[in-house]
Amino acid sequence: MSGIFKSQSLSGMLYGLLSFAIAIVLFILSYNLLPDLEWPYKLDKFFILFVLALIIVLLVKLFKPFIFLFIIGVSMWFYYKNRDTNYDLLSFYNDTRAVFNNIQTNKNGSFVYVGYKSLLTDKQILNAIDYNEPAVRDFAVAAANKYFRKEQQLTGNDGNTWQLIQAFAVFKQIRTKWNYVSDPANEEYFAKASETVKLLAGDCDDYSIVTAACIKAIGGKCRLVCINGHIYPELFIGNKTKLKTVASLIVNQLFINESKGKQLNYHEDEAKNIWLNLDYTAYYPGGTYMGEDVIEYIYP
Repeated sequence: MSGIFKSQSLSGMLYGLLSFAIAIVLFILSYNLLPDLEWPYKLDKFFILFVLALIIVLLVKLFKPFIFLFIIGVSMWFYYKNRDTNYDLLSFYNDTRAVFNNIQTNKNGSFVYVGYKSLLTDKQILNAIDYNEPAVRDFAVAAANKYFRKEQQLTGNDGNTWQLIQAFAVFKQIRTKWNYVSDPANEEYFAKASETVKLLAGDCDDYSIVTAACIKAIGGKCRLVCINGHIYPELFIGNKTKLKTVASLIVNQLFINESKGKQLNYHEDEAKNIWLNLDYTAYYPGGTYMGEDVIEYIYP
């Protein structure tokens, strides 16, 4: 009798472990689709995982072959996913690491407006963002061809993610080669993007202008953020679900060394859209901000 009870106990423990493993796999694969309740310390995600594990345990108790059906189903899913988008076990490992490392982001959703730049200055900046000039378009396309070609292809039919990866390629090309050069003394000079792509040098105005122009030239969306004594570009990401996808790409594939142990900094606008920092304060998208008192936004 003791042997039977021991066997049943071991069997129950094994089914429990397998049930929890199934819950973990489903949690990882569906993470980007989970609602973000913004509970402190990500407790909402742990609660969802607990509920999912509880449901799986109950299903296994009622129908033990569920485990084998799940294994067959996941195997088929990986097969077709890998065939269509090259999503393999390494991709799943990277997603798992991203989730359980709990990618850190810095939400800065409240802005303090302390004044406005002159309309003349705004007009000069907008005129300098000459994204439709051939030199700008050629530079942006060359950057998109130079960096992250494999990652672009792996996105499959997800055009928005593919476009964001190309924007990151533009950022990498500009940021890697950028040399800071001041304006003439006591003067403000706004170089056109078509000039700056040839030199990749200038001050923060020139950097922001050329970054926004190049990204716009290949279909992306940027805005320029003006703070006291500085201006920087931000890239339109979309909602928080898209941010999770982008954060995983940055940390695990595109900027692994540059972003290691770092935060991803972004702003959230009134419509809950995410804008990722592309300032030259870091060699990866989402670097630190030089200041938070926003004067105004300029939308090319």
